[in-house]
Amino acid sequence: MSELVPGGNVPLPDGPVSVRVPGGFDVSALVTDDAGKVGGDEDFVFYNQPRAPGARLSEDTLTVDPARLRPGATRVTVAAGPSDPGTALSALPSPTVHVTDARGRTVTRFTPARPGRETLLLLVEFYRRGGGWKLRALGQGYADGLAGLARDFGVEVEDDAPAPAEAPTPPAADSDSDADADGYLSLVNSARSTAGSRPVRADSRLVSAARAHAAAMAAAGTLSVETRDGVSVHQRVVRAGFTYLTVGEHLVSGPRTPAEFVAYCLGTERTRHTLHGAAFTHAGWGYVTGGPSGDTYWTALWAVPLTPDGLARTTAEVVDLTNRRRAAAGLPALAVDTRLTAAAQAHSADMVNRDFYSHTDPDGGKPWDRAAAAGADRRTVGENIACGQRSPADVVEGWMNSPGHRANILKGDFTHIGVGLAGGGRAGTYWTQLFGG
Repeated sequence: MSELVPGGNVPLPDGPVSVRVPGGFDVSALVTDDAGKVGGDEDFVFYNQPRAPGARLSEDTLTVDPARLRPGATRVTVAAGPSDPGTALSALPSPTVHVTDARGRTVTRFTPARPGRETLLLLVEFYRRGGGWKLRALGQGYADGLAGLARDFGVEVEDDAPAPAEAPTPPAADSDSDADADGYLSLVNSARSTAGSRPVRADSRLVSAARAHAAAMAAAGTLSVETRDGVSVHQRVVRAGFTYLTVGEHLVSGPRTPAEFVAYCLGTERTRHTLHGAAFTHAGWGYVTGGPSGDTYWTALWAVPLTPDGLARTTAEVVDLTNRRRAAAGLPALAVDTRLTAAAQAHSADMVNRDFYSHTDPDGGKPWDRAAAAGADRRTVGENIACGQRSPADVVEGWMNSPGHRANILKGDFTHIGVGLAGGGRAGTYWTQLFGG
């Protein structure tokens, strides 16, 4: 398998080829001729128009069959932007493009540089060369958003146009009054107020993810973070377009009403701690009755959206807690190295995007390889990783309770540190500490 760099290309096999971009991204494509222009608006493939001849979009995957493209089509340009219009592209990890053939075999992969102020990324393009087709890596930032990109390729876009009639209606509004038809949110916020926590607001993406997970659990007749379709509740959240800094969940069966559910959650310290979580700002919930047992299955989600400032605060807190442990052992503090930070953040995002959990990435890369690739010139390198912890205090405590991780934190040879955190994947949160000396 080849790993493309910007400008690199690879020949494509015959038949359909799929481009998957996991994470909180909306994928789109433009089918054009050699002049770089569409033949008509129907050549613009995006979430409200997911099909064109030879191209089909399904969630995070675009499938292109070059032989079935419209006559005269010689290129397909693939782009991605944030699923959540309120999230800056720079707040998301760099998208990783996975390209597979009709049998699901990997053709190539491409990870562009993390965007800055751009609102859209041109990822890859299919192009005809002689009698065959190739794929070229682009990695080009685009500042004018999806509508601007479409205009530049010749699509007529009306400003402030109404949504097409076939566009799906969100499962819940972001307005508390609209979302709280069953009284759930009022009950939750009353309980949070009693505990001194600020109210949470409903988020339609979290509601969508919660309902989907509750339905999957009901169909299987079992409670599970990952349902039998192989999708975890955390992956559903990210696929719904909510990129988070931290997330909590309740997976419960039995209660029939919101009042019964909230009473259940208040009944034990563990479940009460999540419902009262002071950091949470957004919520989503869903419950489905049916399946083999006929029980009611609940999924309740609590989250804080990812922002650059929030990520910086969280990773800085990990550094501070780490240095407190070193100070208690009589060791000097570690200084933050921006290159180690970039490598650590990239590894956390990679574990989410490629669905693995290891110090060795699927290509065989080790911590010192990642540090060197980021430009960190360190003689000694060490790495701690963790998944599932919901706070800096939890993750540092967990590392300190593990002999190997503790040894890295308290190693006298280390002088610098970088910390990364990414949400999503099967475990929910993925943390990386990269040390250098």
